[in-house]
Amino acid sequence: MFSEDFTSQDDQRMILSFFSPCLDIVEGKVSKGIYLREKRGVTLLYYKTSCISNPAQCDPEGVTFSFFWKTQGEQPRTAFPAYGGQVISSGFKVCSSEGKGFVEFYTRENSMKWEASFSPPGPYWTHILFTWKSKEGLKVYVNGTLNTTDPSGKVSHAYGEPNVNLVIGSDRDQPKNYENGAFDEFIIWERALTPSEIRMYFTAAIGKQVYLSTTPPTAATNMKVSTDVYCPIITNLNEQRSNSEHEGNMLSYLQNMSVSLPNKSLSKETASNFTETFLETIGEVLVPIWTDEHEQSSDMVGLIETIDKVLWHIASNVQTYKVPITIEGSSSVAEYSLAKVPPETMTSHHYRFPTQGQSYIEIPREAFHSKTWTTIVGLLYHTMHRCFNNIQPADTKIIEAANYKKHLIIATSHLISLKVEPPPMLSQNLSGSPLITIRLTHTLSWEQYNAASNKSNRVFLYCAFLDFSSKGGVWSNQGCVLTEGNLNYSICHCNHLTNFAILMQVVPLELTRGHQVALSSISYVGCSLSIFCLTITLVTFAMLSSVSTIRNQRYHIHANLSFAILVAQILLLISFRFEPGTIPCKVLAVLLHFFFLSAFAWMLVEGLHLYSMVIKVFGSEESKHLYYYAIGWGSPLVICIISVSSCMDSYGENRNCWLSLGKGAIWAFVAPALFVIMVNIGILVAVTRVISRISAENYKVHGEANGFKLTAKAVAVLLPILGSSWIFGVLAVNNHAIVFQYMFAVLNSLQGFFIFLFHCLLNSEVRAAFKHKTKVWSLTSSSIRNINVKPFNSDIMNGTRPGTTPTKLNTWDKSSNSANRIDLSAV
Repeated sequence: MFSEDFTSQDDQRMILSFFSPCLDIVEGKVSKGIYLREKRGVTLLYYKTSCISNPAQCDPEGVTFSFFWKTQGEQPRTAFPAYGGQVISSGFKVCSSEGKGFVEFYTRENSMKWEASFSPPGPYWTHILFTWKSKEGLKVYVNGTLNTTDPSGKVSHAYGEPNVNLVIGSDRDQPKNYENGAFDEFIIWERALTPSEIRMYFTAAIGKQVYLSTTPPTAATNMKVSTDVYCPIITNLNEQRSNSEHEGNMLSYLQNMSVSLPNKSLSKETASNFTETFLETIGEVLVPIWTDEHEQSSDMVGLIETIDKVLWHIASNVQTYKVPITIEGSSSVAEYSLAKVPPETMTSHHYRFPTQGQSYIEIPREAFHSKTWTTIVGLLYHTMHRCFNNIQPADTKIIEAANYKKHLIIATSHLISLKVEPPPMLSQNLSGSPLITIRLTHTLSWEQYNAASNKSNRVFLYCAFLDFSSKGGVWSNQGCVLTEGNLNYSICHCNHLTNFAILMQVVPLELTRGHQVALSSISYVGCSLSIFCLTITLVTFAMLSSVSTIRNQRYHIHANLSFAILVAQILLLISFRFEPGTIPCKVLAVLLHFFFLSAFAWMLVEGLHLYSMVIKVFGSEESKHLYYYAIGWGSPLVICIISVSSCMDSYGENRNCWLSLGKGAIWAFVAPALFVIMVNIGILVAVTRVISRISAENYKVHGEANGFKLTAKAVAVLLPILGSSWIFGVLAVNNHAIVFQYMFAVLNSLQGFFIFLFHCLLNSEVRAAFKHKTKVWSLTSSSIRNINVKPFNSDIMNGTRPGTTPTKLNTWDKSSNSANRIDLSAV
């Protein structure tokens, strides 16, 4: 009856038959042998000086225990007192109690106990085999199929205490219920058998036409034979999982298996084992590879179809014996539920899968009218949606998505599947009832959420399903409608069942061709004019740098701001000629980031300097000079270094040579720019109030009524250097703000022109300095060497007559009245 492949000198085997609900192996007194002792009606097995009594000696080979078992139900009888010897520290126990079978395994050295439970065998002989290795733990096989495991065990100091007696029965004469059972063909191997060896032994042990019970073949025994058909399939799945080296081979194997499954019934236990093994094989071999690559959506559709076929086959063929059956659990692939329920159960309440959580499918009870048993298979996939991040709109049946063919579709929720047979009766009208309710929580990444919440993008959410009526399966939204939701969840109503998911398509808002041409033309013309004017401004400041009034810090700040804007706008015009994603485009994006940040930094310096002139004087000229240069060039450099080192792949990638919006790198520019704008707006308001107050005082003293005109001119002069035009850039965020886009394009591209106009061309100090410089050049060219040229100073501009004591209004004067001495010569 036993194969020779299992006979060796190292294997210890014993066969016995006896009746007992519980079996313990403890230390015996016979070396390498079996010692049976009967005392007060108790039969014990003793085994000494082998790894059976000390499992630590079995490493690394492990140990295997095998026997056949059947129970005969509970019968009331009077208990008799029965005591055995003490339970020694190492060994195992097999017993049944309250409708469950148990295996416990204990090692003395580390006080570890492994335990696993399984369904009891019932009135027919069932083969139980368990293996143990210290690294793999306890594994229990029922009829040659892996049933349950305990790989890690737990610390247990209570098991095997020397003062505990093994008691069978009770020491009091009181009626109890006992479970009669039988063990047969007990065999021990001093090594852990492999799954294939276990299957071979079980096949040899039962024979093809041999029944281990005298009971003639009945429906139950026929079920056992049918179940055996699935055991090789489960064994092959385990072998494929451990030996598969290529995911393509595994997918082909699973697809072939799904169409060649035997049309045989199977027990709930085998169905559960088959489902778990099948899903774990997929989870260990295929899903980790595909979810990392994100490019296997076509293969994943085929895999989902295969999963549907296999699980539906299992649910359809599981034997019920007119008792409702539910097989549910969670694997690395999905949360699953297979059920067969009577008609009265389906019509009594709504059916929901899964019963817990924020993502589910619900069928109203009004949809169930069948008088037969209903088969249900539900799956909530954990990571499958990650493989659907690059869906081409042309490859779907979603008509709305086809209007934006250039923009990919992504799965933004878990995939959920439900199949019911007979199918529920649903309304064909999506505004009628009853309908399927599908609620799915979105699983957006941080990047996807930013893109969806960006007001410059339009977001489309589709309640979609995999339509397998077309070859290969395509996404469609026919028969489904989105009724409620936001970026966090969606609720759909559908008139059919299949695999569902929420798909999202993000479409950037684009201007019409006319607006694009107009804005582009304004930018080109404005930037070109600004570059020309800023060049003249810098040349003028350089020529007049020897004049005392132009040599102060205010014009140094103007020059640095002009230089930063000049370089930024030159680089901007050059960047239009490079394709995104290229190395030159990335380099230009980094340089543009730095020089535009520098322009904002010098705008901040302009504001701080104006504050120090008008509101409060602080610091010496030399100390402020160092601070200003640190702010103007140092802070942008630090921000750019941090940004480039952390997210270089966000430069020059999307549509232009600038920062990407997707990964949030744009905030390395937007945040500092917004800070500068807010600070300068505050300074502008404070300065404007001071100018208005002074204008009002002048009106009272001198009767001048042009205070409002003076204030308006002052604001117009200060706006270009404080960067206030960028406010319109913040407002121009979508297609509805087209007016702000035009205002931003005009004002921002002409910023250099306004700086030249107000701070060079119309500035009285610059004009006076230029006249003085022209006069000096004229005298020099005439070779007049002995004429005493009166030095140029601010007295001329301040209107001080020769020979009188000058009243110099130095803007850096630290007196307490400095707030009233404002240099508005540019106005």
